[in-house]
Amino acid sequence: MDYRHLQQRKSLHGRIVQELGMGIVSGKLQPGQRLPAEAVLCESYGVSRPVLREATRVLVAKGLVVSKPRVGSVVKPCADWHMLDPDVLYWTINCVPEGEFFSSLLTVRRIIEPAAAALAATAATSDDLARIASAYDRMEHAETASALLDPDLEFHRAIMMATHNDMLAYIGNMLSLALSESIRLTSRHPDTHALSLPRHKAILTAIQNRDPLGARHASLVQLENARADAESILEVGSHHPA
Repeated sequence: MDYRHLQQRKSLHGRIVQELGMGIVSGKLQPGQRLPAEAVLCESYGVSRPVLREATRVLVAKGLVVSKPRVGSVVKPCADWHMLDPDVLYWTINCVPEGEFFSSLLTVRRIIEPAAAALAATAATSDDLARIASAYDRMEHAETASALLDPDLEFHRAIMMATHNDMLAYIGNMLSLALSESIRLTSRHPDTHALSLPRHKAILTAIQNRDPLGARHASLVQLENARADAESILEVGSHHPA
């Protein structure tokens, strides 16, 4: 699924959550600003107050708004948003310029992935190594850039699981949506297959050799090259508007 193409929510409840969430994430509704009054929203969407309040509770659970007695629902600062929540990520991907989103995500990846690769090099079991190697093998046999996406994503998730740190594994799962968008961007490079394989092979080999420093370095190199690939793609795109 291409997360840059919003799907129309089937339920009215889902539509309310999505439209208000998008309004907040896009900046149309600013932190400290109140959502429109319940009566206005109920009339606008043609729903009852209980339906609207349930939608508002979803936004509260995602950290986007806080409900205050006699005030209503107020937008919270973005630092309070649950950025790894799939819906919040989904809305962010569709609201934030592609280059800005990629740069922010790559900063997070540079902090987490090299350390995870180093830890996996010491903590991985034989089953973990087989899972990482299997994902790489599927990458090698992918015939198209789109076919490369799933095994590439699985390769990185398998490394996070191989750390045997539950929090890192959880972070890896929560980042899957954002990571798939990152891989989708770099896969638009015309030489994506030829460029991607040796970089991932270096990570795999270092982990198999139980070489944490080598795994950390290989992961950093892969991410730096991904940044360069993305910048070249975005630069070309800026000169050729759709």
